[in-house]
Amino acid sequence: MLKKIAFLALTVMAACSSPADRLALTAAPSSLELRPLVRSAMVRTVSLPTYAAAEEIAVESPSGLISANANILWADDPQRAVTLALSDTLGDILNTDVGPDPWPFVGLPDVAIDIRVTQMLAGADGMFRLSGQFFVGGDGINFPNSAHRFAITQPMADLGLSSIANAQAAALLVLSEDIARTLAR
Repeated sequence: MLKKIAFLALTVMAACSSPADRLALTAAPSSLELRPLVRSAMVRTVSLPTYAAAEEIAVESPSGLISANANILWADDPQRAVTLALSDTLGDILNTDVGPDPWPFVGLPDVAIDIRVTQMLAGADGMFRLSGQFFVGGDGINFPNSAHRFAITQPMADLGLSSIANAQAAALLVLSEDIARTLAR
């Protein structure tokens, strides 16, 4: 009986709490068009820091602490959303088959791109920072393995949600264009 009452109380509390608002990551379009050196490329699931991989939108406080509001969440899993945004943008820039991991096509892609983000954060100073490394390696063809560091900073109008989302999309666009240049003639 006690278990039933506890279950009922939890159910009522869950029903009374309002759902969190969600913010979608929308990829920024690129005007860059390059001739690819490859016919296909796979973007491995992007590795994000714990705070950036969480559903809550992380923001740096003036004291340097990273905080998040549990009432406002990303609309999609951040790792999935970032991976898909980069895949889509790279495919558009290179006009070739670019897909996320797991590889959606038959056979191996010509190259695999592994992106490891060390910082993806809206700073208290009004700047959005995206930094880390990306690695390109030949899977289906003889393509030279390479490692590249990136440190991208985008200004934000304010620390509002749309400013954060726009700055993040702009930073991911810059990263996509940098990666595309390593795969182009």
